[in-house]
Amino acid sequence: MIKKDFHGSRLSLLGFGAMRLPQKDGQIDEKQVFEMTEYAMANGVNYFDTAYPYHNGNSERVMGRALKRYPRESFYLATKYPGHQISSKYDPAKVFEEQLEKCGVEYFDFYLLHNVYERSVDVYKSPRWGILDYFREQKRQGRIRHLGFSTHGGLNIMEDFLDYCNGDMEFCQIQLNYLDWTLQGAKEKYEMLKGRGIPVWVMEPLRGGRLADLNDEEHSKLRGVNPEKTAVQWAFEFLMGLDNVGMILSGMSEMGQMQQNTEIFKNGSPLSANELEALLELAEGMKKGVPCTQCRYCTDGCPVQLDIPMLLSIYNEMCFSPSTNASMRIEALSEEKRPSACIECGQCAGICPQSIEIPEVLKNLTEQCAQMTSWEEISRQREMAQK
Repeated sequence: MIKKDFHGSRLSLLGFGAMRLPQKDGQIDEKQVFEMTEYAMANGVNYFDTAYPYHNGNSERVMGRALKRYPRESFYLATKYPGHQISSKYDPAKVFEEQLEKCGVEYFDFYLLHNVYERSVDVYKSPRWGILDYFREQKRQGRIRHLGFSTHGGLNIMEDFLDYCNGDMEFCQIQLNYLDWTLQGAKEKYEMLKGRGIPVWVMEPLRGGRLADLNDEEHSKLRGVNPEKTAVQWAFEFLMGLDNVGMILSGMSEMGQMQQNTEIFKNGSPLSANELEALLELAEGMKKGVPCTQCRYCTDGCPVQLDIPMLLSIYNEMCFSPSTNASMRIEALSEEKRPSACIECGQCAGICPQSIEIPEVLKNLTEQCAQMTSWEEISRQREMAQK
């Protein structure tokens, strides 16, 4: 397993992200999480990342129980304070004590201020809530070993917040992959952090699984350069070539993903110059649709309770390759769950880390579906042809 040094600690370059844990009957599949954690530990993965809101608050509990079977000094546990969530008040002490209890630990190795972005930065900076001061004190007491932040914000927001923190942020977690290197300005964010001497923690290395599931045309371009590499390997090895990346988090949701990823991080190496050129050229051709990462921040406040990430995935599918299959997925929904049910209140767009104009996208999706021959009509025509 590739390891990176961080202030004297040897961290596995691959981290187990606990935002997309395996599920069974609508709940976290705890048995499979235990098995995946055991496999991770046996194969050199020693960094585990969760957060207060993941899986409706249950991710911290399950990961705490999974890690309880191992000596505390054998793993590094990270979680996050949810200051990005819209609330009438913020109580960092209450949340932090709850997190320690849920995870069954006396300290966190890494603690992050969760998603410092355009709408949450004032919460984190507000003297009314004293969030940064509180966590500075927890670090002083040894209850936090390393303090950092995650962000989906723009470059200016990141720089402003780092200036405000005055050197207290030891690492920064950003969305980084070969597509977002240019699509979301990740290159500029990476270079700014490197210039400040702040190591980068990577989230969404596979962009919610999209970069693990290339279509035939996309994959054929890469196979022409190196036929041996998988789509996942291309994505991870792109990141291995960035020397200021200290952690790559993967939200693994099944044992097969854990096995595949650990194997890549045992034997992988940075892309060659020729491979890198081909991958970035591919990325330029993939820039269609919207950059939804399935974080689900948008769903909590939706007054009509639409499954917005699912609808956006259908929209992206139609942008990449318009098909009746996408239309069929829409028609399978009840009327009140289709994109046409959107009332255009704009709450979802306001909280979206990717700044997606969601109501406009849902309106476009509705129009695209209306322009296509529906799956129901195709079925009717087939039935008529058979008579």
